[in-house]
Amino acid sequence: MCSLICLWRPGHAWPVLVAANRDERLDRPWESPAPHWPARPGVVGGRDLTAGGTWMALGAGGVLAAILNRPGSLGPAAGKRSRGDLPLLAADASSAEAALAALGAIDAGEWRPFNMVVADRAGAWFLKGLGEGRPVVSRLPPGIAMVTAHDPNDLASPRTARHLPLFEASPPPDPDREDWAAWEARLADDTARPGKGAEALRVPPVNGFGTVSASLVGLAADGRRRWRFCAAPPGTAPFAPVALGA
Repeated sequence: MCSLICLWRPGHAWPVLVAANRDERLDRPWESPAPHWPARPGVVGGRDLTAGGTWMALGAGGVLAAILNRPGSLGPAAGKRSRGDLPLLAADASSAEAALAALGAIDAGEWRPFNMVVADRAGAWFLKGLGEGRPVVSRLPPGIAMVTAHDPNDLASPRTARHLPLFEASPPPDPDREDWAAWEARLADDTARPGKGAEALRVPPVNGFGTVSASLVGLAADGRRRWRFCAAPPGTAPFAPVALGA
């Protein structure tokens, strides 16, 4: 189960800020964000070397897309397409509106259940694929939204119940000053109350599974984009800028 936090601030110079931890099997190979897909020029994302897709992608048009599992849907399944293709489809679009039109038309039954967040400088949206029919699309309201395997801000998720208030109380990043410190520290939080291991935002290695990387993304009203990536559990290695091109 991954975690994604999105701050949507209409009218701000940086209206969309995103923080995310990727949780995965430790033996599943991957590559750091780069333009790995020649057929999709301008799309940058981390590449999953098992299925060839991505967990998060950012396009030249400013569309950011990330995908998460829903409860009980970890890993691939026979006869189902890779969910890692969906962020690539979205990020290749010229706008979030165009991406949503494409994603809203897919048959969700071709994939295992998924959660997605799609954003550009005009806003952020949540998509829920339930393994049948069309994905359910809803716009995220202004403020902080936290998505795990559950719906946005669903306090039935122990992780959301614990960390949503902490993000709401933390100063947001200032990309113009390259100040992401508060959110970097939040993503590195591996603490949990006794017997409440599901609360940890940075998941420690357990049974070959844990947090493997982290991302911080900013989308500016004037079209600028920032992506800082940690190629290890956050707090154990530094974040570094991702080259996004012009």
